[in-house]
Amino acid sequence: MLTRRVIVCLDVKGARVVKGVQFVGLRDVGDPVALATRYEAEGADEITFLDISASAEERATLLDVARRTAEQLFIPLTIGGGVRTADDVARALRAGADKVSLNSAAVTRPEVLTEAADRFGAQCVVASIDAKRGEGGAWKVWVKGGREETPLEAVAWAQECVARGAGEILLTSIDRDGARTGYDLDLTRAVADAVNVPVIASGGAGEARHLVDAVTEGHADAVLVAGILHDGLTTVAALKDVMRAAGLPVRALPELVA
Repeated sequence: MLTRRVIVCLDVKGARVVKGVQFVGLRDVGDPVALATRYEAEGADEITFLDISASAEERATLLDVARRTAEQLFIPLTIGGGVRTADDVARALRAGADKVSLNSAAVTRPEVLTEAADRFGAQCVVASIDAKRGEGGAWKVWVKGGREETPLEAVAWAQECVARGAGEILLTSIDRDGARTGYDLDLTRAVADAVNVPVIASGGAGEARHLVDAVTEGHADAVLVAGILHDGLTTVAALKDVMRAAGLPVRALPELVA
């Protein structure tokens, strides 16, 4: 069985890490370089940086932060936010990213997924999908930081993203974001069962059991965590202890590696 990854997300704005609820009410939680290196030491399998303002100026700042962070990290780093073209993907990779996440730009112009995959390989291309349950129960795709609804249905859109070259899906439930009531297991399972690439569950982690549920019931390959770590409610090591106790294979902490 494949190792289940615990990925720590750092939402970056103005060279600082921020956190909110349902993408609003942002508050400062720390320095991205310091937090990334701390979480790696705790056992995080990957770090994801998301530029949540996505202006050209902020993107340049994020790439500088990513470059400084990549110099310190030994685990994979994903960069997202404001990435619109394959050339933007190239800049992120040159800054030290191992993978690049595309969201709004892929909705606007899906061909960018194929162009990036053709140039850099599908393993570098992450399709980030922000989904919210709409009328009738269907999950609709939202863009521009969760501010604008699209006609796209999340499961079908995930399938198209994979067909166009995405090697991974980062799936965020806007309904659960920051609520700490658990991941949207129905949404996660629907997408995970519909595609043949890894799906990262995001939005709603409040305790370790939620991570276990995302994998066992939501069929997620990986889980993304943010607020409960930033607020000091738990650690990556503690989360992995519970996952391991539940029978899930997780990577050992750095100090435990022979």
